[in-house]
Amino acid sequence: MKTVFVTVGTTSFDELIESITTSEAVQALKARGYERLVLQVGRGSLLPDADSCPHVRLEAFRYKDSIAEDIKQADLVISHAGAGSCLEALGAGRPLLVVVNDRLMNNHQLELARQLHMDSHLLYCTCSTLTETLRTMDLSVLQPFMPGQPKHFANFLDKALGVQ
Repeated sequence: MKTVFVTVGTTSFDELIESITTSEAVQALKARGYERLVLQVGRGSLLPDADSCPHVRLEAFRYKDSIAEDIKQADLVISHAGAGSCLEALGAGRPLLVVVNDRLMNNHQLELARQLHMDSHLLYCTCSTLTETLRTMDLSVLQPFMPGQPKHFANFLDKALGVQ
């Protein structure tokens, strides 16, 4: 069963949970053959019921000790733009769509997502463009991100954040 795993990390990002569970977003996922939607909602105010999203099998939880297995089992990971969540998904070799929270001030997440996108490691959008991105995305353009090279990642972060 093709699965999408959505994670907001330890934050609250209700707008992402609302956006991915709209009938339009679910239809876009269904059109691509996804049948299961697993939501990690963090400390947000939303915890959708299993029957709140017809046409897909929906599971939702706040936290687990580890989401590594959820990521590994996913055919697509949709994540907030936190560095930890991005690296975990990329390190597992999963296709990654990052949804940037454009309501955050001093948004370093946008720089990180933009740089990883420019290097063809992920796709990114905002909540307002999520459904259209789901309809039009081409996951075949994504290149693997080679984990385990701290110096390379430190240089990458410097470049992404404009320190270098």
